[in-house]
Amino acid sequence: MVKEIVKDVMFLSQKAEKATEKDKYIANELLDTLKANRDRCVGLAANMIGYNKAIICVSGGLYDFVMINPVITSRSGEYETEEGCLSLIGERKCKRYKEIEVDYLDINFNKQHGKYKNTLAFNLYNIKSGNGEGSHVKTFGKVE
Repeated sequence: MVKEIVKDVMFLSQKAEKATEKDKYIANELLDTLKANRDRCVGLAANMIGYNKAIICVSGGLYDFVMINPVITSRSGEYETEEGCLSLIGERKCKRYKEIEVDYLDINFNKQHGKYKNTLAFNLYNIKSGNGEGSHVKTFGKVE
């Protein structure tokens, strides 16, 4: 089901709760909503569609995938850029990374570890790290 994009900065700034298998439907709604907005976004966090859960979905180019309870475990190649967000007005300056590593559960709740480079790393870090006020992912994993 395609959901409307949340623009409530107070809701978006809340720390996300860990997702459980009961939240799997949220992952499917994220994928549907990403597909409907493919022309203007590369990924979504669950709070962007009204759920305060640690779930993201990302466009990998030819495919889209879900990360449940993701934690960035490594990052390198820091650089600065500007980006926009469907939930927030305008663009913001932010730091991003050329490479990241992430531990997460896939849509079937199997443990995964991924290494991502270049555009995909940017997309993942973009969705997870947030970029200041109202950021929707000061919410989950941090580099350990």
